[in-house]
Amino acid sequence: MTDKAISPLRRRLIEDMTIRRLSPNTQHQYIRHVKSFADFVGRSPDKTTAEDVHRYQLHLGSIGTTIPTVNAGASALRFFFKVTLKRRDLADAVVSVREPRRLPVVLSPEEVARLLASTTNIKHRAALSLTYATGLRRSEVVSLRLTDIDSDRMLIRVEQGKGKKDRYVILSPHLLELLREWWRVARKKGWMRPGQPWLFPGYRGQHMSPRQLHRIVRLAAGRAGITKRVGVHTLRHSFATHLLEQKTDIRIIQVLFEAETYCPPTPGRGADLLPVPSPVRRDRAHCQAICLPWC
Repeated sequence: MTDKAISPLRRRLIEDMTIRRLSPNTQHQYIRHVKSFADFVGRSPDKTTAEDVHRYQLHLGSIGTTIPTVNAGASALRFFFKVTLKRRDLADAVVSVREPRRLPVVLSPEEVARLLASTTNIKHRAALSLTYATGLRRSEVVSLRLTDIDSDRMLIRVEQGKGKKDRYVILSPHLLELLREWWRVARKKGWMRPGQPWLFPGYRGQHMSPRQLHRIVRLAAGRAGITKRVGVHTLRHSFATHLLEQKTDIRIIQVLFEAETYCPPTPGRGADLLPVPSPVRRDRAHCQAICLPWC
């Protein structure tokens, strides 16, 4: 899009988001939702009334818009009204919908083994094994760099994960060997060229996309004959559940998952070294020392 195609209002919205360091994906979604609202009211959003906001949200409900989409749009409109337009009255008129809480789908260890065995190549097996064995989110998995694998400390560095925070997760010897096998194959095929930083490279110098990782999980689950609704996040839930079944302390699992809300800091404890077995290999699991800073 050229500069001439961008309206002054959209330019101001982009500037406001850039100043606040919103991620490119968040900026794209905010612009999309604000444009959808503007198309509905049929005029410039800076001439919007509270009645327009009310009618738009009724419209979203009437066409069956999902609750996550409604809430994502509400966040975008609140930002636009409050920050860009300086119209707190309109921001207050935007309503979020309470999302029903559902139990997550969890695979058994046997189902996970079948799923991993159903992958068709070493790249897919390495990506799914890492996802399960670390409990990472799909955006965190695809964004890993080769330099994030710390084989000396047996840790994986997650840089700027959810909430723009860095953290470390466990790396088992079995997973490390699988990643090394993937690297050798990729280098032989020319996918790991000098200067190529990604652990799982994709097209045109970019890393594998989150959508591609989700597609890999779905295809592997189908080949494994798993009828449950499986996605990348299913492996994350299975990671936590299997650790819990191995009698791992729930507080440790919460820290590994970056769930600070349910794991408050404990002052005065210093740094704890906690042995946590990676569930990627339940038989003869190797314990890894994970340094957890309590602050």
